[in-house]
Amino acid sequence: MNGGEIIAQVLLNHGVEFLFTLCGGHISPIFVGAEKAGIRVIDTRHEATAVFAADAVGRLTGIPGVVAVTAGPGLTNTITAIKNAQMAQSPLILLGGAAATMLKGRGALQDIDQISIIKPIVKWAVSIKKVKDIGPAMEKAFQIACEGVPGPVFIECPIDTLYPEAMVREWYGAKSKSGTRSLKDKAIQWYIERHAKKLFEDKEKTVFNIHPSKSKFPVHSDSQLANSASMIHAAKRPLMILGSGAMLQPDLAVQLAVAIDKMGIPVFLSGMGRGLLGSSGRLHVRHKRKEAIKEADLIILAGVPNDFRLDYGSHIGGRKLISINRSKAELFLNKKPTIAIQADPCGFLIALSDHLKVNSQEWLDTLQKRDSMRDEEIGKQSEENIKGLNPLKLLCELEHLLPEKAVLVADGGDFVATASYTLRARQPVSWLDPGAYGTLGVGAGFAIAAALVYPDRPVWILYGDGSAGYSLIEFDTFQRHGLAITALIGNDACWTQIARDQVEFLGSDCAVTLDASDYEKIPLAFGVEGQKTESLEAFVSAVKQAIASNQQGKSYLINAIIGKTDFRKGSISV
Repeated sequence: MNGGEIIAQVLLNHGVEFLFTLCGGHISPIFVGAEKAGIRVIDTRHEATAVFAADAVGRLTGIPGVVAVTAGPGLTNTITAIKNAQMAQSPLILLGGAAATMLKGRGALQDIDQISIIKPIVKWAVSIKKVKDIGPAMEKAFQIACEGVPGPVFIECPIDTLYPEAMVREWYGAKSKSGTRSLKDKAIQWYIERHAKKLFEDKEKTVFNIHPSKSKFPVHSDSQLANSASMIHAAKRPLMILGSGAMLQPDLAVQLAVAIDKMGIPVFLSGMGRGLLGSSGRLHVRHKRKEAIKEADLIILAGVPNDFRLDYGSHIGGRKLISINRSKAELFLNKKPTIAIQADPCGFLIALSDHLKVNSQEWLDTLQKRDSMRDEEIGKQSEENIKGLNPLKLLCELEHLLPEKAVLVADGGDFVATASYTLRARQPVSWLDPGAYGTLGVGAGFAIAAALVYPDRPVWILYGDGSAGYSLIEFDTFQRHGLAITALIGNDACWTQIARDQVEFLGSDCAVTLDASDYEKIPLAFGVEGQKTESLEAFVSAVKQAIASNQQGKSYLINAIIGKTDFRKGSISV
């Protein structure tokens, strides 16, 4: 087996179904080996898209997403996406090509110090020195990516560790036998042959672990369960905020939803937690979170840090706080909890449901009444006449038209944030957004992953017209790989989330204006249809056409020309 085939076998043993890549000569044996092993290889048009796709696979399945990129610029093109995966706690394995082991540091093509670049943003980084080390390194990568707080790992694979031994020896032989046969030449030949021998020795002794062990992570104690149950029972207005950190075991999502319903605590859902209780869960509170926190007498943070989204803990103030998080750093970020539990939030809440059932109906009624009032306000704002389609009206209409199994991918600023107020994720693990890093450009990669993991479910990307510019070229990838994905672009010819405050505070629209471009024409180059909509009737028709196209296995793009509103005025985050 060559190095690429060894990697493919390990991937297969760990249940990896997809390998994401952008081709390069350094790494060809990896994706060719994966294809031979029956792993579906998805080649994208940018390395960042490949990493975003692997990130989303890790979130949706709990199995590390795997991506292979070529050396040098192939690796550096992944940096933003890898950092996004790290901050989102996504299990991911990045395989990077590299110059031959003998040529490192000698000016070979795309030869840079990749380990130093990537090490600060991954859990573990290693460079392969011998072919026999590939298998053990891959096994360790799966372990580290999943254990504790999940995250990305990096394995650097020099080109001579991947290609067939005979071919590599031929390369080395051509270099060692060229020119005259002086004593110096003979010494160089001896050195090269010795290096090749060490490179390939014992490679046939690779042992594959066909029954990988489950990953380990912090576990709660019985006393933590008892103390938390006692504190919650004593509270009159408990409130839970559940985020992506509680969704690190996606296979337990349904069980988690049952547990939350059983406990009876009102809950705000964010990030990957959206959709956990369906589109209309009885305990799900959607609006006015800051006000609800101020009225609560106990806050439960499940997989949520006290970062900018909770105003660094000032929203919670001096209230009693139970926090559950796998990450010790996030557990104590900006505020010391009354009860701090370093454990998996999902497992803790499932266990807690056997010890707890609260009657919070009066408190829940208060929160639901406020929700209804806010929905009415949004409904009234959606009826306001503005130049261009009212984005609230458009999104409210989409809420009624979206298929029940739809998976929503959020990639944008103002338009997408507006959508978070109006669109409801239909099922658990059916909402994908970048997370705390706020990265633009995740749309196509996340959607590719969702379409692969859920082949029977419609996938919708919600784009701002700014963020769409990062990945519309991936309609080529959608088409080549037979993926049915709909992209909705809220096109107001502006980077509105930035412009709204910049114009008011600084009196300039410098660098924030765009054109109302015909984005619907871009997919035509790849055999995919699209439609521009400038009226509500045309939008409804386009949504129905998109749904029909998806059912036929085809992607679709809707370019909705929207107007500007003050719905999210003053929403800048710092």
